[in-house]
Amino acid sequence: MNPTRIFLIRHGATTLTAEDRFAGATNVPLSDEGRAQVQRLSERLSREKIAAIWASPLSRTVETAQILAKPHALEVNPCADLREISHGHWEQLTRKEVETQFPEEAKAWDEDPYTFAPIEGESGLAVTARALPALLSIVKKHPGENVLVVSHKATIRLLLSSLLGFDPRRYRDTLDQSPAALNIIDFKNSTCARLTLFNDTSHYSETGLAIPAPPTGRLSKYWDTGSSAAKS
Repeated sequence: MNPTRIFLIRHGATTLTAEDRFAGATNVPLSDEGRAQVQRLSERLSREKIAAIWASPLSRTVETAQILAKPHALEVNPCADLREISHGHWEQLTRKEVETQFPEEAKAWDEDPYTFAPIEGESGLAVTARALPALLSIVKKHPGENVLVVSHKATIRLLLSSLLGFDPRRYRDTLDQSPAALNIIDFKNSTCARLTLFNDTSHYSETGLAIPAPPTGRLSKYWDTGSSAAKS
């Protein structure tokens, strides 16, 4: 059976993106720039055979998913566990304001954003604990199919850290996600995943690159559908 292919997508730019504010749990709409980014991605993905679309229920992810869903005539399935990390009482403050008003918290967050959480907020660990089971559940629901999953910057980086075995305490330092970025993860099953495309924004250009086919012959025999290793 073919792998389940997850097109993991960050929402487009929002009205607060340029202001560098903490807006994880805050509902903010896409900006005109964000809608243009997503529209280009939608055109890029329009020729793909997509079985389902899942999205965080926040307005910026729902709008992104609706734009992506239109060429495929699909309804958007909401998934609350894919929502962005909540920054608690930092919400809607700029990074500089947080560093000024809550210097000890800002220092602790810089040192370990995986286990630290602002007051009334979430740690990276808490986000992983809800988002990873949700993603794997989607994989199990769609064996051998292509699925769009629309989420958020921190949530996606934490998911990738967990799936690929990166140190999650370094997710802010080692992984980036641009607005409307495309990531492709192929799942042999719910416990074996490979990253085929990461933080791709080539669709920003009108001549965006084609979607890469699942790799063959460049990874372990586990991924070779014709090998004995794949059958075991």
